[in-house]
Amino acid sequence: MNNAPNMHVGTVKRNHSGHEVFDIHEVLSVTVSTLDSYTMSRQYVKCSELLTILDRQYKFLTDEYNMLVQAFSTGEDPAHGTLRYQMTQHNDTIVYGMKPSQPKKPIHSVMEVKDEGISGHMLIMLKTLAGIRTVAATEATNPVVRRVLADSIPNCIEMAYEIFLYQNKHQYYQVPQLAEADMAQMQNSFGLATNQSQASRQPQGSKVVPINQTPSPSSSMNHGSPQSH
Repeated sequence: MNNAPNMHVGTVKRNHSGHEVFDIHEVLSVTVSTLDSYTMSRQYVKCSELLTILDRQYKFLTDEYNMLVQAFSTGEDPAHGTLRYQMTQHNDTIVYGMKPSQPKKPIHSVMEVKDEGISGHMLIMLKTLAGIRTVAATEATNPVVRRVLADSIPNCIEMAYEIFLYQNKHQYYQVPQLAEADMAQMQNSFGLATNQSQASRQPQGSKVVPINQTPSPSSSMNHGSPQSH
């Protein structure tokens, strides 16, 4: 049986699936919107700490955007390997609990723009970007594009967490908790799997990495090589 005229096997000129193309377009569009939002918000930032975070994240997101554009348009490795975002906030001082505060409501003038609103908008954009990058990575057929997307997802999570820590420190983002008894009940609602023959064995192809291990600042991996996928 002959292949249909529109079927392609092996090496093709444009090795991207239809789903991948649509999802990458959405990722790139949301990334542009995120960068534009950062640019428009910058002039209204009053806190020097937030301004430093905004500028650092803007620079990193711009580089990731360029990498994805290069990989998507050429199907080949971008100019450099993927990098790991390094936040400067400390995660050992999270404040839990709720304090009375004024109800939030929409602003009616740019004169009402505050650091709380700017950082909140940054957090929303980063959460959105993390979600659509994840979906796009699972739809990508091009191995280079898939790896560039997959490696960018932890960076989105890290940047969003950095904004959360900043907001929490300034009491912009309060963290409610359950009652102690309810918390204990929820935490103990699940138990470990009992299949010892499987649980005692490390999954094939896996590598144990300590939870508290600090990731390397960068990884110059070859996205197109079979070993990286």
